[in-house]
Amino acid sequence: MRDGKLGIGIFGAGWVAGEHAKAYMNNPHCEIVAIGSRTEEGARAFAERLGIQNVRFYTDFQKFLDDPELDALSICTPPHLHAQETIEAAQAGKHILIEKPVALNLEDLRRMDNAVKEAGVKTVVSFVLRWNPLFQSIKALLEQGAIGKVFYAEVDYWHGIGPWYKQYKWNIKKEIGGSSLLSAGCHAVDAMRFFLGKEVAEVFAYSTKIWQDYEYDPTIAGVLRFTDGTIGKISSCLECTTPYQFNIDLLGEYGTIRNNKIYSKKLFPGQTDYAIIPTVLPDSGEVSHHPFQGEIDHFIDCILNDVESHVNLADAVKTHEIIFAMDLSAEEGRPVKLPLP
Repeated sequence: MRDGKLGIGIFGAGWVAGEHAKAYMNNPHCEIVAIGSRTEEGARAFAERLGIQNVRFYTDFQKFLDDPELDALSICTPPHLHAQETIEAAQAGKHILIEKPVALNLEDLRRMDNAVKEAGVKTVVSFVLRWNPLFQSIKALLEQGAIGKVFYAEVDYWHGIGPWYKQYKWNIKKEIGGSSLLSAGCHAVDAMRFFLGKEVAEVFAYSTKIWQDYEYDPTIAGVLRFTDGTIGKISSCLECTTPYQFNIDLLGEYGTIRNNKIYSKKLFPGQTDYAIIPTVLPDSGEVSHHPFQGEIDHFIDCILNDVESHVNLADAVKTHEIIFAMDLSAEEGRPVKLPLP
C-alpha cells in the first residue's frame, strides 16, 4: 500500500503495458509503485513516456515481487512467461491481472490454476473485450431474453498480424505465440463463452497456412457442441488481408443478433428488418481501442471488495481448454471431448 492506495506493479514495458498503466493512473484507489522490464533502461523509458513518477525499477521478477509496497500486478510479458510468473506472484501473495494467453500448454495452465487457488489471491485475465460496449449490450439483451435461447452461434476473429506489427517477430514462433487461437483468437472463444454461458462438450477443428513465416497454422476454424446441444462455430485468422474483423452471430428462438444489429420478434413484434444498436464495435486491433479502463477498474474493485471476477483464472482455464482441444483436433484430425483429461 502507498498512502492508503493499492500499490500496483507492471512487469513488461511494451505496447499493452502502456494501456494498463494509463488505466491504473486514472483509478483513484491505486498507485503504480513498481515497473519491471528486461532492462532498467526500458523500464525507465516506459515510466518517462507515460509520466509515471515515484516508482522503482526492476529487471528481476523476484525482486519486483519483494517490493514492500506491491499489492497487485499486471503481467504484460510475452506469452511463454505468463504461467511461471503467475505461479510466483501467487506464491508471493499478490493479486494478479494476467494478459492473454495465460499459458501455452495444459500442464502449465493447471499448475498456475492450482497455485492461485492455494494462495487465495484475486485474478483477472485480460479478455478485455468483455468491457466493449457492443459486448455489454449483447450480454444485456441476452439476459433480458431478447432472442430467447441461443441454439447456434458464430464468432470470427480476423486480424492480419504481419511484419508491420511489433509483436510479429515473436508471435510467429510456436514456443512464444503458441497458435492462432492462443495468440489472438482466444478473444473469440472467450466471447462465445461469455455470451452463451454454457459448457462445451466436444470440438472438431481444421487449420491451414498461407504465410509460411508462421511456425504454426495461423488460420483455424472449428465447430463446438455444447452440453445442451447448442452448436457454435469459431474461426481465427492471423494471415488475412482485410481490415480487422470481429464477427458475432447469435441465432435464438425469438430472433437474431448480428454484430450491432438485432431482429427480435419478442422486443419488436412489428419489426420487418434488423434494427441498429448504437454502440461501439470491437473493430480495431489497436490496443488503445480496447476498453482497459473498465477492466482495470474491475480488477481494483475485486481486490477492495473481496469478490471473485467473472473472468478470473478459473474461468479462463475453461476458455484455454477449449483452445487446446481445438488445436489438438486440428492436429490429429479427430473430434476432442471436453473437459480434457
